[in-house]
Amino acid sequence: MAVHPFDVDTFLHKPLTARVATHGPTVRPVWFLWEEGAFWILTGPWARLYERVRADPAVALVVDECELATGLVRQVIARGRAELVPFDVGRGRRKLTRYLGADESRWDARFTHYLHDDPARRGTTWLRLEPSSLTAKDLSYTVVP
Repeated sequence: MAVHPFDVDTFLHKPLTARVATHGPTVRPVWFLWEEGAFWILTGPWARLYERVRADPAVALVVDECELATGLVRQVIARGRAELVPFDVGRGRRKLTRYLGADESRWDARFTHYLHDDPARRGTTWLRLEPSSLTAKDLSYTVVP
């Protein structure tokens, strides 16, 4: 098991934005869920990400944070072969709740349909990345007043 300079699971459970890179190259920001040792990203046939991963599943992903006021700088970089797997509402609810809060009545309608529409009809899919490599770095520094 790899040793990391900070608790990677705690870091990846924060509602941060990841950037996922696919062949092309293209990079796009995404919301994600970190569960069962994998990144879960919502996608479907309406998204270029879906087609790019179908054509070539090799991806890289970075999640980072940078707080200039405190000097906190941490990053996680993951690489591997993504897979497209069927969408499940429970996981979808956990992902959206971490970014939008528990009160679904306050969510923008663009997000609620993922939980209430038929995922098979819409084509809603998970991009699942179980990293073949995962690197965590703490690049924090001391802020001098």
